[in-house]
Amino acid sequence: MKFTPEHEQIADTVRKFVANEINPHIAEWEKAGIFPAHQVFKNMGDLGLLGIKYPTEFGGMGLDFSYSMVMAEALGECNAGGVPMAIGVQTDMCTPALARFGSDALRHEYLAPSIAGDMVGCIGVSEAGGGSDVAALKTTAKKDGGDYLINGSKMWITNGMQADWCCLLANTSEGAPHKNKSLIMVPLNSPGVTRQKIEKIGMHSSDTAQLFFDNVRVPQSNLIGQEGLGFMLQMLQFQEERLYGAAGALRSLDRLIDQTIDYTRQRQTFGKPILSNQVVHFRLAELRTEVEALRSLTYRAVESYVSGKDVTRLASMAKLKAGRLHREVADSCLQYWGGMGFTADNPISQSFRDGRLVSIGGGADEIMLGIICKYEGTLPGKS
Repeated sequence: MKFTPEHEQIADTVRKFVANEINPHIAEWEKAGIFPAHQVFKNMGDLGLLGIKYPTEFGGMGLDFSYSMVMAEALGECNAGGVPMAIGVQTDMCTPALARFGSDALRHEYLAPSIAGDMVGCIGVSEAGGGSDVAALKTTAKKDGGDYLINGSKMWITNGMQADWCCLLANTSEGAPHKNKSLIMVPLNSPGVTRQKIEKIGMHSSDTAQLFFDNVRVPQSNLIGQEGLGFMLQMLQFQEERLYGAAGALRSLDRLIDQTIDYTRQRQTFGKPILSNQVVHFRLAELRTEVEALRSLTYRAVESYVSGKDVTRLASMAKLKAGRLHREVADSCLQYWGGMGFTADNPISQSFRDGRLVSIGGGADEIMLGIICKYEGTLPGKS
């Protein structure tokens, strides 16, 4: 993919924002188990960073998807994974379907203030009984006059404790599981909505919630696109989410390797730097090569997506590789830090905890493998 000066300008703006507005507060936010999303998002909105790929009429920059992915990679400068993930939910997970298929009224009501940083959004797909199995979700939205009455719950909702609205996937009919779902914009200050915080082993600075809906009433005009097309629209939305996850891993992985090179160059055992052992510097060279391979795959997928091609196969591969490589790099680097790598405030252990989610969230590794097998024609009974 060809990178323009505008790509680099956006990346530079993001890097400066991270250095000045995020990293100085990471330790505090990690300890608190939450970061001030409204404040951070408002500051990002003022810089135009929350609507890079969205239409100018709603406050966006009107640039193509590649510029958003450059931002995702630059957010890898963050010292923890939780804040970049929460930002990605706002920019590339809960808003793509709204921006592409929502009515002008919905986009003015929800997208424009979200781009400005005046609202925080979340995406409501996963449930306690069905995470990656989207077709199995149980939440319902039944028509009642001119409204939908929503009942059910959603699990693992990033930004869920602070979000102003949720892009909710719910069953709107009794039909086939891939044709009975719809995406609906749900204001989270509505009567009948309750939230419960979920504690996690990593991504501490990002709040995660279970959302409960008890006869929550929203207008039918809050429907995104057409009724019954929610599953398809969410699958399209997933492609941007998965590419964000892959792009967001790149700089983070490079930093792990950089930090490990520095540490093993300084740390000595048996009279010589750890880095001077061939097993160490060869392994770091292998890991760097893998990161560059992931970078090439990711931006190849991004370039294809920008040109209008179906990138389901490539996005699934990039997401799969990003999750597995994050585990591999963090684990290998932690080993070379020895006991220091096992301390809680070490940057390697931080990434070890945070990065584990990449192989679960947005579709588990096994889901990515199933998608890839479908495109390869290698599923049982397929030829």
